[in-house]
Amino acid sequence: MIKMNILEIGALVPDFEEENLLVLFNETVPPELRDISVIHRFEEQPKDALEFGKIIVIGGREYTIQKVGEEANSNFESLGHLSIYFKDDKEEEILPGAVLVTPSDFPILKEGDSIQVK
Repeated sequence: MIKMNILEIGALVPDFEEENLLVLFNETVPPELRDISVIHRFEEQPKDALEFGKIIVIGGREYTIQKVGEEANSNFESLGHLSIYFKDDKEEEILPGAVLVTPSDFPILKEGDSIQVK
């Protein structure tokens, strides 16, 4: 299991709820992306943590990974960067550094909470 602790929630993160998109970054987040990102710290470094069928727990809710972009694991490992699309349409196209999860309900986030991949 991979666990991340939420350190900061960018001011514009709630604006992306309409798009059902959540952007994660570790503390190396570029300044221009800080406002749109959930900044976190890994408890331990992930290795190939993202794959079809795994569960991501955010705000006490469970989401099932349906699609994994070809660069998602490498970006997640090196930068803590991941774009999470909350969509019920499993055929939706995603970016290379993203995952698509179901259900489509956007999570409730709080600083100090954790995000887990299991």
